[in-house]
Amino acid sequence: MSGTNSPEAVKKLLENMQSDLRALSLECKKKFPPVKEAAESGIIKVKTIAARNTEILTALKENSSEVVQPFLMGCGTKEPKITQLCLAAIQRLMSHEVVSETAAGNIINMLWQLMENSLEELKLLQTVLVLLTTNTVVHDEALSKAIVLCFRLHFTKDNITNNTAAATVRQVVTVVFERMVAEDERYRDIIEQPVLVQGNSNRRSVSTLKPCAKDAYMLFQDLCQLVNADAPYWLVGMTEMTRTFGLELLESVLNDFPQVFLQHQEFSFLLKERVCPLVIKLFSPNIKFRQGSSTSSSPAPVEKPYFPICMRLLRVVSVLIKQFYSLLVTECEIFLSLLVKFLDADKPQWLRAVAVESIHRLCVQPQLLRSFCQSYDMKQHSTKVFRDIVNALGSFIQSLFLVPPTGNPATTNQAGNNNSGGPVSAPANSGMVGIGGGVTLLPAFEYRGTWIPILTVTVQGSAKATYLEMLDKVEPPTIPEGYAMSVAFHCLLDLVRGITSMIEGELGEVETEYQSTTEGASSPMHSSEQQDLQSTSDQMDKEIVSRAVWEEMVNACWCGLLAALSLLLDASTDEAATENILKAELTMAALCGRLGLVTSRDAFITAICKGSLPPHYALTVLNTSTAATLSNKSYSIQGQSVMMISPSSESHQQVVAVGQPLAVQPQGTVMLTSKNIQCMRTLLNLAHCHGAVLGTSWQLVLATLQHLVWILGLKPSSGGALKPGRAVEGPSTVLTTAVMTDLPVISNILSRLFESSQYLDDVSLHHLINALCSLSLEAMDMAYGNNKEPSLFAVAKLLETGLVNMHRIEILWRPLTGHLLEVCQHPNSRMREWGAEALTSLIKAGLTFNHEPPLSQNQRLQLLLLNPLKEMSNINHPDIRLKQLECVLQILQSQGDSLGPGWPLVLGVMGAIRNDQGESLIRTAFQCLQLVVTDFLPTMPCTCLQIVVDVAGSFGLHNQELNISLTSIGLLWNISDYFFQRGEIIEKELNKEEAAQQKQAEEKGVVLNRPFHPAPPFDCLWLCLYAKLGELCVDPRPAVRKSAGQTLFSTIGAHGTLLQHSTWHTVIWKVLFHLLDRVRESSTTADKEKIESGGGNILIHHSRDTAEKQWAETWVLTLAGVARIFNTRRYLLQPLGDFSRAWDVLLDHIQSAALSKNNEVSLAALKSFQEILQIVSPVRDSDKPETSPVVNVPVPVLIGPISGPGLNRPFIRTDSIGERLGRYSNSEPPIVTDELEDLNLWWAAWNTWYRIGSESTKPPITFDKLTFIPSQPFLTALIQIFPALYQHIKTGFNMDDLQKLGVILHSAVSVPISSDASPFILPSYTEAVLTSLQEAVLTALDVLQKAICVGPENMQIMYPAIFDQLLAFVEFSCKPPQYGQLETKHIANAKYNQAEWVALNYVPFAERSLEVVVDLYQKTACHKAVVNEKVLQNIIKALRVPLSLKYSCPSESTWKLAVSSLLKVLSIGLPVARQHASSGKFDSMWPELANTFEDFLFTKSIPPDNLSIQEFQRNESIDVEVVQLISTEILPYANFIPKEFVGQIMTMLNKGSIHSQSSSFTEAEIDIRLREEFSKMCFETLLQFSFSNKVTTPQEGYISRMALSVLLKRSQDVLHRYIEDERLSGKCPLPRQQVTEIIFVLKAVSTLIDSLKKTQPENVDGNTWAQVIALYPTLVECITCSSSEVCSALKEALVPFKDFMQPPASKVQNGES
Repeated sequence: MSGTNSPEAVKKLLENMQSDLRALSLECKKKFPPVKEAAESGIIKVKTIAARNTEILTALKENSSEVVQPFLMGCGTKEPKITQLCLAAIQRLMSHEVVSETAAGNIINMLWQLMENSLEELKLLQTVLVLLTTNTVVHDEALSKAIVLCFRLHFTKDNITNNTAAATVRQVVTVVFERMVAEDERYRDIIEQPVLVQGNSNRRSVSTLKPCAKDAYMLFQDLCQLVNADAPYWLVGMTEMTRTFGLELLESVLNDFPQVFLQHQEFSFLLKERVCPLVIKLFSPNIKFRQGSSTSSSPAPVEKPYFPICMRLLRVVSVLIKQFYSLLVTECEIFLSLLVKFLDADKPQWLRAVAVESIHRLCVQPQLLRSFCQSYDMKQHSTKVFRDIVNALGSFIQSLFLVPPTGNPATTNQAGNNNSGGPVSAPANSGMVGIGGGVTLLPAFEYRGTWIPILTVTVQGSAKATYLEMLDKVEPPTIPEGYAMSVAFHCLLDLVRGITSMIEGELGEVETEYQSTTEGASSPMHSSEQQDLQSTSDQMDKEIVSRAVWEEMVNACWCGLLAALSLLLDASTDEAATENILKAELTMAALCGRLGLVTSRDAFITAICKGSLPPHYALTVLNTSTAATLSNKSYSIQGQSVMMISPSSESHQQVVAVGQPLAVQPQGTVMLTSKNIQCMRTLLNLAHCHGAVLGTSWQLVLATLQHLVWILGLKPSSGGALKPGRAVEGPSTVLTTAVMTDLPVISNILSRLFESSQYLDDVSLHHLINALCSLSLEAMDMAYGNNKEPSLFAVAKLLETGLVNMHRIEILWRPLTGHLLEVCQHPNSRMREWGAEALTSLIKAGLTFNHEPPLSQNQRLQLLLLNPLKEMSNINHPDIRLKQLECVLQILQSQGDSLGPGWPLVLGVMGAIRNDQGESLIRTAFQCLQLVVTDFLPTMPCTCLQIVVDVAGSFGLHNQELNISLTSIGLLWNISDYFFQRGEIIEKELNKEEAAQQKQAEEKGVVLNRPFHPAPPFDCLWLCLYAKLGELCVDPRPAVRKSAGQTLFSTIGAHGTLLQHSTWHTVIWKVLFHLLDRVRESSTTADKEKIESGGGNILIHHSRDTAEKQWAETWVLTLAGVARIFNTRRYLLQPLGDFSRAWDVLLDHIQSAALSKNNEVSLAALKSFQEILQIVSPVRDSDKPETSPVVNVPVPVLIGPISGPGLNRPFIRTDSIGERLGRYSNSEPPIVTDELEDLNLWWAAWNTWYRIGSESTKPPITFDKLTFIPSQPFLTALIQIFPALYQHIKTGFNMDDLQKLGVILHSAVSVPISSDASPFILPSYTEAVLTSLQEAVLTALDVLQKAICVGPENMQIMYPAIFDQLLAFVEFSCKPPQYGQLETKHIANAKYNQAEWVALNYVPFAERSLEVVVDLYQKTACHKAVVNEKVLQNIIKALRVPLSLKYSCPSESTWKLAVSSLLKVLSIGLPVARQHASSGKFDSMWPELANTFEDFLFTKSIPPDNLSIQEFQRNESIDVEVVQLISTEILPYANFIPKEFVGQIMTMLNKGSIHSQSSSFTEAEIDIRLREEFSKMCFETLLQFSFSNKVTTPQEGYISRMALSVLLKRSQDVLHRYIEDERLSGKCPLPRQQVTEIIFVLKAVSTLIDSLKKTQPENVDGNTWAQVIALYPTLVECITCSSSEVCSALKEALVPFKDFMQPPASKVQNGES
């Protein structure tokens, strides 16, 4: 007020007052003198006050009655001009607040008079208003009078006055209440009035109120009286009043000053006692009225509702509910129930419209709605007001569609058709939205032919009513079509929006408070209401209470909302409206979800889902779930049964897509409209933003999305994202361009939806996964039994979800992969393929993901991730396994270095491939394995190495692809090499691991179980490797066997030194012998059928064309390998305890192989035998050259080419330089011994050798084509073993053994050869060469005799046996040995192509044996044994055969050799014989010798015809040598020789000297052939010994003389007979023989005479000479013979006689009488 207090203002006021008074006095000068006077005195008064007082205004106020008086008087004149001037002056005074209470009272009275006189009505109103607003001096009656004055003016005839008065009344009423508020404000700080507790039942008792409050109370009370048509208590003087005005005033007071009623009990009382009953009473006509009901049925006529009152009542009710709900709980219940009733279809349209507007006002106040819910719905036995409101809205909306509106005058007549009032003439066309191009239609709802436009009624969130504001209307207005619907629609939307935002806000607060209290953050204040933190428990209680309210609110409203929204959704033809409905459904669904109200949540979601799908689409999940059972129930709303209306099929919507339904048997196509797509986007939005609260409804959402995706033809691409693709079969999906542009967006949102799953909490994520899994299960069921394209939506999305949730993959891994594994087993290939794709992608992603902590530190997670990969191995579909293996390959390539504990799983996958699973699978798996072996052995834990070995081995056994098997054996070699190089590291790690496991086992109290326990773990690894190779060595395929065998022996050879000493025991028994047993068994049972080809066009060599032959090769290889190990590692094996047992087993194997009926095997067995006896000595490390290039390459090197069944089968030799002994823990390395020290071992070997020899050379009983006869190389090798073997056993070698040996040697030599092999073994017949077998036999004997030679005495008794053996061989020259009953042919007659057996040419062998005999005899003739055992006799006996055969011998050389041998032997033996003459040991020899000479010198065999003269002469010279021998070696020692023998010799010489002629000579040769030299020699010898002086015994001399006389006598006889015959024969020539004989005799005579001459004369007996001379006459008689030959011989015979022609000296004969 500073403006009116300033000195200038005061001065101005004084001036104005004075001028006003002057003007007044001027006006009244004539007519009203008293007034003039008063004015003038007033001027003086004013001046006086101004002069006297400093506070001029205060002084003025105190004297205001006097100051005002002149003006009041002026008004009293009723003169308009004066009145106006006075009123203006009074107003000026009032505006400066210089009017006292009294003055004011006076003014009001003056105004009243003016009013009653109807003067200056507008000025009056203005003055009252100024008076009441500028100050508070007017009270009580004065105030009441002033108010009545305004009311009275309101009811004048003048419209302007009326309206002005109405406005003034409103303002004055406001002023009265404002004063009260100001008064409260003033007193509030000073003192708090004690609140009166007792009920204020006396309406007039307002003594407790302060002045302004009292005025307000009285005023309000009277307003109520007036509206109720009762007399006022305070506003005395009212003449008339309207209810409408009264209601408006009540409403404005209630609306503007709610705090007055809330703070003062008196006022509250008024509300309860006066206002509410009044309202209810006034409502009664509206309640009772039924539109269209006939009045006759009612007993009393019903008052018609009156729009102005009804509308104002509703406004009052709105204010009451809004402002005083807390005071008027019960009353509000009634009001609200009334409101709900007003919506009934039988109420007038306008009433329904204003009721909807009123309800709209409530709907935008969520806190109020919350209170309703708390006060009514949550109380027992109370109306469920909130629910009823919502349901009523729903019913209302439904009724608009189902019941034709009859409120409009325009449509009352045409009850069934509401089109006429609408803006569109043909709503049926509304289906053409946008399609017609130019036509644009109003947004509207349309349902079953009812078309209702959507009007823009209000801004979202504010209830701006239209009809509630029509205060000037008396008649009910015409409601445009669609208005009520639009308001109701907005009610629903605002209701949803309000409730959800309120509850979610509070929920958010509770959550943050809860978090901060639990986190102990006690300092910050959480909200303005909360001044200090309650304890958590208080807060929990508060939350429980709040939650109950929220749940009740939702439970109360959801059914009605859903019913209404679903209907609207179906009826909506406007995109914006649809969007709003969907948004409401979405927010409700999300809210229900947050509150955990499953049923309602699912119901809303179901509604959205149904909206997304074509009408009547058969989707089980929507029809069977709980939500569906609800949505198909009818809800009873307000006693009316309202069905949830399912979408109407004739919905006029634009079709944007046509596709196939996702069903087992799709029937035709289905169409999607733009609204379906809109719903789908809402659904996506819901899932995207509120996934966390969807819980089990994920099932609904995803099922629907799956079907939509299917209809739209979206197909999964890599990573699980869906991309537009063509349907595989059936009519292709048809999409409009509109939806085509949407598809990428939809697909994108779909992907984002699953990407956002990473923000879900664990429980929600599980719900999502479970839903996807069950959806996938359904898809799997549908895909059974047909090969149609399955729905892969669920699988693709499982993949997507898994990929984005890698950071917490553990919580969802099991359900996720468990399900995908089921998908992988599905019979539909496309389904399977995607299952596998998803699974492998997840596994790969899981392994590459950057986990926290990293996988290397989280082994459990790594194993969890890899486990499904292993599980895939249980699936038999090859395509799945291929995916699995490709995945393994990729994991190896990217992750191989960091697999760590995952190795067993990965390797297990490779190892799980079975033989029957096809080549490509095996190949891929093998590729993985190769990668592992080449790149990853060093990175994997050593405990996995054994698995690698197992897996590699299992590939070797796969028989699909030979190359893989062979390569896998190569891998095993590489693995062994790796073990070798990294041995120490591996061993250390394995030992550590073993210790840990041992400890665990002890804790659990179980025994540690692993293969080859208790060998150390590193050795076990080797043993596993060996065992695997061992299995491969008996594979059915020869190539695999061969390769495995070579590898096994190579690796044992090259790396075996790494093994602990004790482990060798296992190697020998469990690996090597076990292998030998199996090979032996397989070989002996192998099939002998011929294999035509090796598969494809491979030709098989004839040496391998039966399974048996192929196994033979394996047997050879294995035996050789084992033998080599025994040989090279003997220094390791011998210290083992049971070496001798092992030795026996090995020998047994060698024996069985040697005796097998297969040349290749048997020969190889002998080679192995030789090797273990170290006949073929292996190269020792110490002997090796340092620079040997082969040493460091431990790959098998084949020595020599592989020939046929020849002698030199290759043996693989690998001697690695690594044969170090230093690894042994013993302080001393074992002593290396080249020979087996233990004699027993050698004797075992000898026994084996003997068994092999005797068994193999024993002739079979019967012979046929297939009889097996050992080959020459075999026999040779067998015999070649003996010498070496003998070296070790010679000390114990006795006669028995020698006997055994002899049998074997004899049998071996006797074995024939098959004709087809003979060209390779036999020399051509003419060459005198020994076979290698024969050489070997002789060598064996040679070794023996040499050993005997240097051996002790007791060994020498073996000489005779050796001689026997050799002599037996000598006999072969003339009598080849028999081999059993086998007929052998002479080699010349054998045909190569027949299976005949050829006897060998034994001559060279026999001859060589003979040479040996001679040689040996020369050395041993004097040995006692030789003497005792009649060796010489045996030799002679043996020689007698060829000698007697002479020319009949198979080979001429034989008898010649025999003669020369005999000569040599005799030259040595005879002296020995003479020496021992007395002992009689040689007695039996002499006759033998005599017979031998006899048989040879006078052989019965005839010389061959083609014998040349030179040859004959040569042969004769041999005979001569024999006679010479007799003459030099025998006859001179006649006295040591038996007499009979000498006699025999003499007889023989005698015979030789005469009778040795051969009968078969031709004439020409006769002179030569008569063996003259021989005869001469015989004669000479005879003679020589006949005339020998040195006769020691008379008997001997007698014998020689006797012989001579016999000789001469004989000559005499022959000559005589010849002469006789000659004489008798006459002219005929004599027979040839006789002529020859006579010639010979003649020659003998001449020889005799010669001899006698040469002899010492004293040696010749006189008788002899007499006999010689006596021959002379007879000779002379022969001269007459006619044969010239005889004559010439006779001449020669006669000539020597000349020496007898001179007389001899007359001396006395010696010793003769």
